[in-house]
Amino acid sequence: MSHFTSEDEALLQSMLRQLLQSVREKITGAPSVECAEEILLHLEETDENFHNYEFVKYLRQYINNSVGSVIEEETEKCTSAQNQGEVSGYDTLVQHVTKQTHESKEYREMMHALKNVMMVVVESLINKFEEDRMCNKELDSKTKKECQSGYYTDNCSDSDSSLNQSYTFMSQEQLQLLVERLDPVQPKEVRQEALQALCFAPPSDILNSECWPSLRKHLTLSLSDPDATFSEKILRFYAKSFSSSPFNMTREVYTSLARHLELYFLSGEYSLRISAGLDVSNKDVNNLLKKIRLLNEYQKEAPSSWIRYPEKYMEEVVESTLSLLSIKQEPNHPDFLSPVYFLALLDIKAVWFKKWTHAHYSRTVVFRLLKKKYKSLINAAVQQCLDYFEFCKTTVNTNSRVNDYSQQHCSDKQSFSYTGPELQYAYFVHSLCLLGRLLIYKQGQNLFPVQLKTKKDSVSITDLLVLFIQLTYYSPSYPKTALAVHTDNYSPASLVMEILQVFCDQTGCAAECLYKDAVIDALLDPVQSLLNGTEVHVNCLETTLSDVADILARIAAVEDGLSLLLYGENEKSAKEGRPTAVHIIAQFTKKLLQDDISLLSGSESLPVLKGAFIFVCRQMYRTCEGLQVLIPYGLHESLGEAWKKTSLLSERVPTPVAGADSTSSISLESKSILLREDTLLDALLNFSATPKGLFLLHSTGTVNDCVNFMFRSLSKKLQTNEYEEFGNRVIVTQIAATPTGAVALQSSGFIKALVTELWALLECGNDDLRMTQPKSTPVDPIDRSCQKSFLFLINVLSYPAVFELLNKRDIPNKTMYSLREVPTDIIDIIDRLIILNSEAKIHSLFSYEQSHIFGLRNFIIDGLSVERNHVLVRINLIGGPQERILPLRVLDKGSDPYPWPMFSSFPLPKCYLAEIPRKAEFRHDKDLDKLLSLLKSPEKQTGWTEICRKQFCKVMKARPDIISGTILAELIENFVSHLSESRLDCFFSTGNYKAMDADVKNESLSSVQQLGVEMTVRYGKYLNLLKGHAETGLCFVLKNCEKFLKQQQRTVVSSLCCLQECYAGYDWFASSVFLIMSGDAEKTLTFLQRFSRLLASAFLWLPRLHRSMHLPITTVELGIHPVYFCSAHHIETLLKAELPLVFSAFQISGFAPSQICLQWISQCFWNYMDWSEICHYIALCIFLGPDYQIYMCISVFKQLQQDILKHTEAQDLQVFLKEEALHGFRVSDYLEYMESLEVIYRPVLLKDMRSIRVQNT
Repeated sequence: MSHFTSEDEALLQSMLRQLLQSVREKITGAPSVECAEEILLHLEETDENFHNYEFVKYLRQYINNSVGSVIEEETEKCTSAQNQGEVSGYDTLVQHVTKQTHESKEYREMMHALKNVMMVVVESLINKFEEDRMCNKELDSKTKKECQSGYYTDNCSDSDSSLNQSYTFMSQEQLQLLVERLDPVQPKEVRQEALQALCFAPPSDILNSECWPSLRKHLTLSLSDPDATFSEKILRFYAKSFSSSPFNMTREVYTSLARHLELYFLSGEYSLRISAGLDVSNKDVNNLLKKIRLLNEYQKEAPSSWIRYPEKYMEEVVESTLSLLSIKQEPNHPDFLSPVYFLALLDIKAVWFKKWTHAHYSRTVVFRLLKKKYKSLINAAVQQCLDYFEFCKTTVNTNSRVNDYSQQHCSDKQSFSYTGPELQYAYFVHSLCLLGRLLIYKQGQNLFPVQLKTKKDSVSITDLLVLFIQLTYYSPSYPKTALAVHTDNYSPASLVMEILQVFCDQTGCAAECLYKDAVIDALLDPVQSLLNGTEVHVNCLETTLSDVADILARIAAVEDGLSLLLYGENEKSAKEGRPTAVHIIAQFTKKLLQDDISLLSGSESLPVLKGAFIFVCRQMYRTCEGLQVLIPYGLHESLGEAWKKTSLLSERVPTPVAGADSTSSISLESKSILLREDTLLDALLNFSATPKGLFLLHSTGTVNDCVNFMFRSLSKKLQTNEYEEFGNRVIVTQIAATPTGAVALQSSGFIKALVTELWALLECGNDDLRMTQPKSTPVDPIDRSCQKSFLFLINVLSYPAVFELLNKRDIPNKTMYSLREVPTDIIDIIDRLIILNSEAKIHSLFSYEQSHIFGLRNFIIDGLSVERNHVLVRINLIGGPQERILPLRVLDKGSDPYPWPMFSSFPLPKCYLAEIPRKAEFRHDKDLDKLLSLLKSPEKQTGWTEICRKQFCKVMKARPDIISGTILAELIENFVSHLSESRLDCFFSTGNYKAMDADVKNESLSSVQQLGVEMTVRYGKYLNLLKGHAETGLCFVLKNCEKFLKQQQRTVVSSLCCLQECYAGYDWFASSVFLIMSGDAEKTLTFLQRFSRLLASAFLWLPRLHRSMHLPITTVELGIHPVYFCSAHHIETLLKAELPLVFSAFQISGFAPSQICLQWISQCFWNYMDWSEICHYIALCIFLGPDYQIYMCISVFKQLQQDILKHTEAQDLQVFLKEEALHGFRVSDYLEYMESLEVIYRPVLLKDMRSIRVQNT
């Protein structure tokens, strides 16, 4: 620009003029110079043509020529530094280059030159503007007239064209003269000319002037002028003011317009009546509608800005509006067409009220004024809804199908008039929407009950909700109104359902409004009528029932709503004999599945209706408490039978042909069948959300099909990155906890997909990530990219799943592995990532260290030698939190980073064995002596068992430490001996069995049992409970137990590994009793034989019911233990009720409480609690009942609550629960808590535990 010529100046002027003309509309609409500057500064963000302007192109080229070389040089420097690790990230690069360019000499010179040139160009433009202005001054009046005729051709009062007018700036004297000329006493011509000038003046100048109050009065009076041109021009000025002036100015314009309308409606000249209808083409009516429309447009826009101004400004607008809408009809003229009818025509869904009540700031003011001065507006809205309902009822009672209240006036599409009924219907819809919005908020709810003149009793919120619901039954589903020519959104049914759906989403509102017995009864009224076979007065029955099902499903999805459906509004005071909603829903759903409802038979919408009500039931039975109530209805059986019928039909569906038209390849009917089949499978699959539900699902024989369906669904979601659904992860965890479920997961391809994905993440990395620099070596035990797959693998690997998938399978141990060879199941993962015992395996891994660490961590969890040492010590050392010391998994800082000795051969280094504290010197305790004397007394008084239990609790609370060793053995021996001789207390019948050495001499123990014996004896000796040769005694016990229990076992033909032979796993309970009896084999066997007659044995001693004849054959064949479908199920039930935060944490983690509880119970809390606490757990369940097993687990969760929440946030809850011992947990500390749980839950729990001998279906 050093050679800037006159041609360059002219070119730049032309470019700049083009830019300013293009943005003229935006600049002239700005209320101030500052706003105009802001518009220009942000033009690139708001103008899509910004980069097409010649001036912008010129600037871009100029900048590139001036500093382009600087930018390139700095970019090269940064790129070089980034490659060396000095600078990282794209954002940092941009910031650095920008900073260096700004500080360069070239940039400063460019800005200096550009500033000088542009000053010359702008000055020339200003001078030229002044010359043009002087030349055109004499033509000013003519220009104004031309502008008037050109700009005011649109009849719309708030037309956008008003924003495009040229402004004429006025002095204060000119404004004062303008006010005087607008005085109503002035001649018509003078006022018209003044109005014309007013339209050209900037509204902000007018509203800010000192003469505005006087001008406002004149304008308000002129709005009533018989000559419509006055009103037209004033409305144009008002519209321009609303769109270009701030709220503190426009609120005065609004209030003056509202006041004018209020005076007009109250004046004698207004005489419109509802019955006469409304002709919109009438000039006066049209003018009135324009005024109200302008008000309504402002009502909807004002909330976006009024929070920035004093509350009193907003209150003025709100009060003027409510005052206008509350104009009451005269007693002599009940047919009075009030302002609210006009507003209803223009804003039928009351959007203005929705916007006013959206923010707390304005909502508070609105509701305060409604309560204090304008409650009549609410009363009128309620009355209108009542009137419409009465009209609909009358129509139904007269068997008329034509509803004149909401029918279109005529078929003439060009008609611009509304009939009286149409006006009433518009006001009804407006009232319905307004009340629906009002009830969302607590302040709105406080306006009820309302007292109406036509009703003796007041109308409560519940009454109003019942009325809304009844409206959906009696009114037409599609009113052909002039208001709804193109949509059915104004039908009462759709409006009410929309309101109810909003209520369901608002927790506080739902509790106050929806969760009432009367509301639920109203929703279920047509359902109850169909069940009873009585007449149903419902239009579009199938659609209405589907809508009802949708609301019920939303209610059931929330905890309080579910409780309402299951138990009623008040469970304790519920009327006897009155069925709660769940029973009506279940009966109706079952009849739907059996096609047993005549009114609906043959309906095209029946499949959709079935799906809707199945979904309601699903929302209930996927919870423990809901399933418990629904079990008697056998919905799992009905759904299973319905699916089998549908699947037979779907087998006839032809396979789609590649390349063929989809509509011709598969008919719509066939698609419908496939959809129904998936709906039923999804409903069945959701039974597996709870342990008992999964047990019921197994009994239908559809587990494999459900798991296949789940895998297909998850595969589709994986492709769209929607795989984060917690519910599905919990279902997978539950399914994997059962043998049949584990096999189904394997056969469906789910395990293969999981393993393949895990391998790809470990060995291949994520292909979706763009590599800008080499990836650093991970230092975390589990890389974050593998975390989800790792946790999913933990969820799947329950003991039943591991046994089914790995039993009697050898590790491949191949001599060579291809780099393309990908693992497909669990055994392959063990072979390739964990047991790396050959060079071939090591060389087959791309990421040896990361993958091997992962493999080790996966089997008990973490940097190879450190992790190996931890794993070896952990799996070879038994003990609770104070009984064993585990080496750390991380290196310490300092001179000795890893002080732990490596464990590679026996014996285990002693540093890992905690020192057993010396037993306190035994002192006689009166309570203990009393308990022992009670147990030894030959004469058993009435209530002896209960007395012993109370005495035991007393000792446990006072001196828990003395219930151990020989005293514990004596206590449980005597107590069990007495119970086993009582017919009332014996639950199982057992034959006579005499343990003999000779009988079991030739028997052998499995490798698992032999390993268990070694570990048990080692632990017993460490605790000083066992002497030498204890292995022989324990083997004797285990062999005789196996033989004794085999006498009571069924012969089962099954493909499940767990049913092929003896109990799959080690007998931890028998081993625990062996230690309690100090290694006395005879006493142990005698105790176990007696104990096997009691109900407690079914839940404490898991091998007791393996293939047992005491269980139904169907239960045995499933291979699912009652501890899972009974104890674990109720643990989840109580956990949700007692510790909701913990239950939610499990749901979020995708992990099931039942799985970890099954692990705890199966191994009698070994490795989780110290020996003394294990003894107390066993004694507790023997003395106080098997339900204490459930209370015990709940107490553990209560102790762990904070840790569970912390590890849920860290996304390693599964790892924490499976690995960590229960630090600081003492059974005696929670005994009182467990007793409180017994008071509430024992009747239900013991009843369910006793029912295991009978099928629970």
